[in-house]
Amino acid sequence: MTPGPRAAWPGLTALLLLLWLLVPGAATAQQRPPRVSAPAAILVEPATGDVVVGKQADARRSIASTTKLMTALLALERLSLDDVLVQVPYRASPVESVAGFRAGERVTVRDELRALLLASANDAAATLAVRISGSRAAFVRDMNARARALGLRDTRYANPVGLDDPDNYSSAADLVKLALVLRTKPFFRETVDLARVTIRSGAFPRTFLNRNSLVRSTPSVDGVKTGRTTRAGYVLVGSASRNGVTVLSAVLGTQSEAARNADTLALLRYGLSRYTRKAAVRSGRRFGEAALAYRDTRVALVAERDVVRTVRRGERLAVRVEGAPTELDGPLPQGARVGTVVVRQRGEVVARVPLVTAAAVTEASAADRLGDFVGRTRTLLLLAVFLLGSLCLVLLRRRSTRRTRRPHQGTTEIA
Repeated sequence: MTPGPRAAWPGLTALLLLLWLLVPGAATAQQRPPRVSAPAAILVEPATGDVVVGKQADARRSIASTTKLMTALLALERLSLDDVLVQVPYRASPVESVAGFRAGERVTVRDELRALLLASANDAAATLAVRISGSRAAFVRDMNARARALGLRDTRYANPVGLDDPDNYSSAADLVKLALVLRTKPFFRETVDLARVTIRSGAFPRTFLNRNSLVRSTPSVDGVKTGRTTRAGYVLVGSASRNGVTVLSAVLGTQSEAARNADTLALLRYGLSRYTRKAAVRSGRRFGEAALAYRDTRVALVAERDVVRTVRRGERLAVRVEGAPTELDGPLPQGARVGTVVVRQRGEVVARVPLVTAAAVTEASAADRLGDFVGRTRTLLLLAVFLLGSLCLVLLRRRSTRRTRRPHQGTTEIA
């Protein structure tokens, strides 16, 4: 007999399940880190400090134009964005990236940095170096001093541009550390997230396309800086943000722009899939209540503000209350701090939130105090009467038991 359509479903389901289990990696593809072709790479989630993926992350390698990240940092720290710089002469080779600034042009620091970060303009880097430190050599010394101050142990600079030099190198880990410092600067974050920019200072307006094509093609990607030379290969420090989560990556030494972009995108997507934002505490959330002294009413105790943390998916945050009173007397305003809500992540305290009164607490009146005294006195009297009655009852029972056990007089025992 041929089985009907309904009878065939269980067998089909079992077959599909078996095929799914036999496909290599099908059950755990989302949990495995991506394989990258780059000789050195890293993926970091900065809020937790997690190094999510690392591949030769501390190896010292040529870094091409990602050198300009340090040039940009010194410019942001030492100059005003509205400062106007006179361009220095710069003789570029035919293969170099330049903005086309001419010696003597007057360009704002804001536009110098836009050209530096989006078009990777070497002429902008040269002007920034000389105008900040007085000479290119002095600027390189300043770059190395700043790298040491930031703890970039695997980084050394030989020029402000990123041209190949045995003494110009960094690591994937150091590049991400530097990018994290730069991302604290609002102008930097806004600039590296632009698909294109038009600058209007200088001899005439110029429009530059962001060399980081992932910013132009992928909405979640919001930075940071590309680089490419013969010695370094293709380099990209990347960042991406989604639903409040930001991750940073660096890939060094890939053989093509396509491979560089593929590695970067795989790392960033993996990082965003692994983390989420979780609310440990919500403003106004009730964490208990306290009795009001001399009264039968109570006041709620609530959190003063939100605590939202970036966590690995499935990770829990520990929340406990410290110092919360069981009883309060006023006068206290609404929002008076009476304790603390402590949030721990991975055993470490990450937030302390004031525990406050949800409503104002008035001072107990004389009538409240008298009523409480009378109530307490009445309760004590009733308790005393109860205990006295209980004691009398016990004594009566003992006397009755003794009488029952006493033998009658005149009774003769017969053996």
